[in-house]
Amino acid sequence: MPDTTAPMPPTERIPFEQLRATLARIFERHGTSAEVAAVLADNCAAAERDGAHSHGVFRIPGYLSTLASGWVDGRAVPQVQDLAPGAIAVDARNGFAQPAYAAARELLIAKARANGIALLAIRDSHHFAALWPDVEPLAEQGLVALALVNSMACVVPHGGQQALFGTNPIAFAAPCADGPPLVFDLATSSMAHGDVQLAARAGRLLPEHCGVDAGGQPTRDARAVLDGGALLPFGGAAGGHKGSALSMMVELLAAALTGGNFSFGFDWSGHPGAQTPRTGELIIAIDPGKTSGQAFAQRCSALVQAMADAGQTRRPGQQRQHQRADSLAHGVPLARDAWRELQRLAGHADN
Repeated sequence: MPDTTAPMPPTERIPFEQLRATLARIFERHGTSAEVAAVLADNCAAAERDGAHSHGVFRIPGYLSTLASGWVDGRAVPQVQDLAPGAIAVDARNGFAQPAYAAARELLIAKARANGIALLAIRDSHHFAALWPDVEPLAEQGLVALALVNSMACVVPHGGQQALFGTNPIAFAAPCADGPPLVFDLATSSMAHGDVQLAARAGRLLPEHCGVDAGGQPTRDARAVLDGGALLPFGGAAGGHKGSALSMMVELLAAALTGGNFSFGFDWSGHPGAQTPRTGELIIAIDPGKTSGQAFAQRCSALVQAMADAGQTRRPGQQRQHQRADSLAHGVPLARDAWRELQRLAGHADN
């Protein structure tokens, strides 16, 4: 175990735009088109800006090893299909999910406003990032949004013996009258896979009831979970059936409904170094004005206030908002060694 009394590594404050530009250069130098690089860089930099370290620059080596393996097409041009008044499909063509979403987002918004609700089904896509950036921009435009994505098999269903589900996150966002949108992004597993990787790197024990080792025995050793073991659904020993049911729902909505792969339904064994799951994503956008007039944002604010009155000290997403404000005012905090490595990957060897 590491010495927890050791001083933290020195950090630097990097202007957000500089970080985003550096990441875009890295992606483009390692095999993506300029258009894909810009979308991925914005997503990754935003996660780091907001303190979501398990989905920020920590992910860069995984992106690059996946691109180098040939598992994902970093230059794929998504194909958008306008299926019905309230339905859009996007074939990501073995590319990343975020550019596929970007290609259809304006059409999704237009359909939601015209019809009250619209869904976007993305298939044959790779999602390797935080999910809240997919829904927050919709709430900023007054829409209620829900996104679901499945990943690679690393979660044992409740009562099962082997990994079958992905971490299968769900993200939700709603406009709120008293400030930024109300947003949450949660895995249906006991914890996010990236957080397990961070714990393994730091030598930290996992909480109880998070994972099992390769023999199916409970473990708090993050490396044992990653090395042939698996995560458990959220809910712990007594409530894991709830997380397992939600994870099953995500498989059906993000994979079966979109035409994407199930979390257990793809084989990347022929691509050593691949880390991005080739699955699907479903995004639902709702115009609350169609059912509640202009009152929805005010009612959201009233609910948040009632939660505070009941003793909840922090609203969902509040910590992320505070970190965002700090990062935009003072620069995104990064370990100095991490920033130097990003500079090297971007080809700025002298910086």
